[in-house]
Amino acid sequence: MTRQNEYGQPIGDPVPGPFPRPRPPRSEMSGRYGRLVPLDPSHAPALHAAYASAPDGRVWTYLPNGPYEHENDYAEWVEQAARSDDPLHFTVLDREDRPLGTASFLRIDPGAGVIEVGFINFSYQMQRSRLSTEAMFLMMTRAFDELGYRRYEWKCDALNAPSITAAKRLGFTYEGTFRQATHYKGRNRDTAWFSIIDSEWPAIRAEFTRWLDPGNFDNDGHQMTPLKTR
Repeated sequence: MTRQNEYGQPIGDPVPGPFPRPRPPRSEMSGRYGRLVPLDPSHAPALHAAYASAPDGRVWTYLPNGPYEHENDYAEWVEQAARSDDPLHFTVLDREDRPLGTASFLRIDPGAGVIEVGFINFSYQMQRSRLSTEAMFLMMTRAFDELGYRRYEWKCDALNAPSITAAKRLGFTYEGTFRQATHYKGRNRDTAWFSIIDSEWPAIRAEFTRWLDPGNFDNDGHQMTPLKTR
């Protein structure tokens, strides 16, 4: 039942404090299949090589930066990105500590308890892997369990079908499309908005934990059952 104030007007549920929530720290997030560490210029050569190993450059199509034909150009971007606090960039390492992708927290709003995940660029080797799913889970865990954020956002170009599919698979709810929200690389971007809120997180966390368990994979590494977050 919707609460009412003394004037009979509907008002929202109470929100426990304290606010602002903590800002995400520049520290490691570790999992079973890999870990995320703060982006560092020393990661640039391996990351560039990982992206260059793909059969084409489609991983860069919906990002505001790239592609980078030359390692030095990518290294310049990493040098600047590594100093940023928002976006706060992380490198995804596999169990052999090979840098295979990046992701970040951005549009960080501690006062409202809202944070976004974005700038996701997983190399060809990471795509459709346990590591890629675990990386997203680790970032959600930091946002909700460690920092107490109320809302976790995912935004993408409304034409980016793989990103939309990924958001839904990971448990995000579609909220709408902002028309002509921005532009990049000389073209328009309508932005699709998705979110997970804190009340949804416990069930989503339990499903990630189940899916990531080694018992959910056969001897060839194939999943026994899919991730079912909705």
